[in-house]
Amino acid sequence: MTELRDATPTDLDTLVTLDALGFPADAWDRPAWEAELDGPGRRVRVAVVGDEVVGALVTMTLGEVSDLVRVVVRPEARRNGVARVLLTDALSHAKAAGADRMLLEVSALNRGAIALYVDAGFTQIDQRPRYYKDGSDALVLRRSLGPSCNWSAS
Repeated sequence: MTELRDATPTDLDTLVTLDALGFPADAWDRPAWEAELDGPGRRVRVAVVGDEVVGALVTMTLGEVSDLVRVVVRPEARRNGVARVLLTDALSHAKAAGADRMLLEVSALNRGAIALYVDAGFTQIDQRPRYYKDGSDALVLRRSLGPSCNWSAS
């Protein structure tokens, strides 16, 4: 069973390692993760199975907009609903914090993530050519957090 909790400074080494597994070309270093833990409007949640952190999600919510900044799941834990649980939590928290929409960027090559986001009600609003280090485009997606747009991890 996947449990969620707020990340703490004791998770930093794990977050850096996890990010390097998930985003080898675009991984964040320790100072970047430290900044996420302390940044204004930032929220870092980790997914834990047993004693192991298997995923993490970062949002930045300021005013009416919540940005989904990062989602990473251990390769061996993918396709088990970890990202879905993290995303459901992020959507609920952003709405409770007063945001009316969530935005994110995802690689056009990341078909699994795109499918998850579309299933969650996100729609493409823009595209950024050659945004990532591997040369892939970023799709900019948006989702309303209004009352008629519910989604759950089930």
